[in-house]
Amino acid sequence: MTINAPNVDWPARDADERTMLEGFLDAYRALILRKAAGLDQAQLAVPLAPSTMTLGGLVKHLAVVEDDWFHGDVAGHDFPEPWASVPEADAADWEWRSSHHDSPAELLELFEAACNRSRVACAAVDSLDQMSIRTDDRGEPWSLRWIYVHMIEEYARHVGHADLIRESIDGATGN
Repeated sequence: MTINAPNVDWPARDADERTMLEGFLDAYRALILRKAAGLDQAQLAVPLAPSTMTLGGLVKHLAVVEDDWFHGDVAGHDFPEPWASVPEADAADWEWRSSHHDSPAELLELFEAACNRSRVACAAVDSLDQMSIRTDDRGEPWSLRWIYVHMIEEYARHVGHADLIRESIDGATGN
């Protein structure tokens, strides 16, 4: 099994702020999957030297980032599996180091589950101005608006990485 290429739907140019932020985030979620679409497990584990970053690692990394910001910081929940079972000593960059063991189906399931938890967490928030339940090291929360913009930035950066990695695997370019 490989990951299928979802449609990329950009938000309407006249959408309200929240719809636009959610729309851009969903478009980037789809773009990262498009970059991994059609590749097998071995191809998803191919890095682009000198980096060790892989498309599988990107998908798994973005799943944990979704769970950290939305499921954790916005909704106040603990990490779900598989993150909850990772020993503290192995937690740093575990998603990058372990992704080559995951099949395309497992990566897709992990990513989609995290994105769905994120959507549920955000749907429960009435305002973009609402502050997160969790805070940073100084005890300061983030607004949902800030988290959306940060996540769009996170995805945009990683879709750029994915462009380069994918092109090095099979020459595929574009979205």
